[in-house]
Amino acid sequence: MNITKRILIIDDHAVVRQGVKSALQANENYQIFEAASKLEAHAQIAKINPDAIIVDINLPDGNGLEIVSWARSISKSLAIVVLSFNESSEFVIGAMKAGASAFLNKSAPLPELKSALEFALLSPEKFSAKDLNQKIDVNERSFGLSQRELQILTLLYRGDPMKVLAASLFISEATLKTHLSSVYRKLAVNNRVQAIEKARSAGLT
Repeated sequence: MNITKRILIIDDHAVVRQGVKSALQANENYQIFEAASKLEAHAQIAKINPDAIIVDINLPDGNGLEIVSWARSISKSLAIVVLSFNESSEFVIGAMKAGASAFLNKSAPLPELKSALEFALLSPEKFSAKDLNQKIDVNERSFGLSQRELQILTLLYRGDPMKVLAASLFISEATLKTHLSSVYRKLAVNNRVQAIEKARSAGLT
């Protein structure tokens, strides 16, 4: 006897939710639920106790990876599939570290989504993603720096004052300082000069 699996689709675009729902409804053993925001997702997870969630990274009231981390912290058996148009190593590794079971591009064919979900249901604590080893290698070589942090690291070479550097990035000095603190922490350095030297020796700039 087959057991019905409760699947929660979390995406703020109704068209995306409907497309995923239509593809999965062909499986009579799936009971589909929906959420359009982080807030709705928390409420639905608490209410229905899903067997699997399919979650977009970009939500109107938060980051989908925050849902992943929270959901994984309360359930080791929950299947978690992350969807995003951005397949950068930063996003993929972020999903893996948050506790996802699989990462898939939103533009992937529906059969791939079904396969990712089936994998996640069978092995929720493992992780699957396209070109995973390559993305792990890229992430390690860049010290886990985000695209924004790599951009800032490159601009440090100009030697501009903080005010000028922040203005060129269209961010506040406070935001720039927050980014720099993260850059220094990931590079294990204490200042701009050390960051520039380590980036140079690592071939990042």
